[in-house]
This record gives sequence, C-alpha cells and structure tokens, in this order.
Amino acid sequence: MSAAEPGDDLDLLSAVAAEAGRIAQRFWRKDPRVWWKGQSPVSEADMAVDEYLAAALLTARPGYGWISEETAARPAEDAGGRFFVVDPIDGTRAFLRGEATWCVSIAVVADGRPVAGVLDAPSLGHVFRASAGSPATLNGAAIAVRTGHGPGERLRLAMPEPMRRPLSGRPDLGLDFAPNIPSLALRLAMVASGELDGTLVGARANDWDIAAADLILERAGGHLAGLGTGSHLYNPVPRRHGVLVAGAPDIVERLRSLAALAA
Repeated sequence: MSAAEPGDDLDLLSAVAAEAGRIAQRFWRKDPRVWWKGQSPVSEADMAVDEYLAAALLTARPGYGWISEETAARPAEDAGGRFFVVDPIDGTRAFLRGEATWCVSIAVVADGRPVAGVLDAPSLGHVFRASAGSPATLNGAAIAVRTGHGPGERLRLAMPEPMRRPLSGRPDLGLDFAPNIPSLALRLAMVASGELDGTLVGARANDWDIAAADLILERAGGHLAGLGTGSHLYNPVPRRHGVLVAGAPDIVERLRSLAALAA
C-alpha cells in the first residue's frame, strides 16, 4: 500500500479531529467519570475520543502505525512506515476543570518527523493545521512566530510555575510572564501564532504531547528544541523528553539560557 500524500493526510486529520472534538464536548462541563493513571487523571471523555480516533484513522489508513497516550502502540504495516501520534485530549486537567484550553492533537509521522498535524480546540473555536511543505494556519489563515528580536528585547513567555519561580523578580532578564497553559500542544501553538514569544517546557513531556504542535511550530517559522542541538526524531517507541524550549530561531539560545536558570 502506498503512503498518502501529506495534504491527503492533513484533510483526513482535520475531519477526524473535528468529530473527535464534538465527542469530547459532549462530556465537557458534564462531570465525566475520572480515574487515575499514576498521578495523571484519565476521564471517560479521553477514552471515548481515543476509541473513535483509532477506529476512524486506522480504517482510513490501515497500514499506518499507532501511538496514543491512552492505548497500546501498534507498528506500521505498510512500506512507508508512517504512524499516527495521538493525544485524545491534551490538557485533561483543564478539561476536567471546565476550562476551554484543551485540544485534540493528531499527527502523522514519516521518516522520523511529523508530516501532517492538527490541533482542534473546539471550546476555543481554534483549529491549527500544518503539513510538510505548506504553511501553518489558524482557522485557515497563515500564522508565523514573532521574529526580529533585538538583544535584550523583552520576551513574553509562558511556562509551568516551577520554572517561572526562579526567573521571577529578575528584571535583568527582560521577561513578561503570560499565564501558563496546561495543554502543552496549545502553548506551542500560541508560540506558532505569535501570541507568545516563546515557552519553556518542563521535563517529562511525551511524543503525543508535542508531535502535531512541533510541525505547526516548524511551519510557522519556529523551533522546538532540547537543551542540546538538532530536531527531535520520532519513532514508534515514544519516549519522555528532557527540558524543551520553543520560539523563533533568533531567541532559542536565549531560551536555553533561561531554561538552565530555571532548572
């Protein structure tokens, strides 16, 4: 079976993510049942969306592999080795609190990098999309990261509270702190759209948290990086990450320095 083109995959992801968002909204602010996976909550909404995504995506692309936060991985069967990376509800804690900052996150990975990605945030009315070779968009309009930062120019950043705390009260750093967004995928998308200059990401993020947003950020002119160099390569065995930073290429080194201070 030949692999679909990135644009074909993007259309599939967009349609499936929209329906997944509608399924999730049936549970939003309706007090869904919740259980715990270690220290992370999982709700019946997560599982209902995951079940739908697996059925819809693997029926449409039966040769693709599958990685999801909520269900067991399966390897790709076709020669192209493509696989889906899915987070049914990124920002489950916000979802359960009745906040709007959650999304369905779906990506297709080929040769180690995402080639199609969608973040559908139905409670915000936001749909972020990107594919390899095409621009990132928000609700159909092209988006881009903020660029042209001068030396010492103030940066508007969001980050988890444990990372913000060591940096606050330091006017010499030139930082303005935006409220943190628990959904990492949406936070990265806010960098892609220019709403934030950048973000610092605490250790232990998973591939399903970042795959779709990584592509959207890249196609918007930004970069998601670890404290070392090079882009992350995704493989069918997902892993947790160390500290990450995201922003325009001209501030990545500054963000790395801030992340070192925040560690």
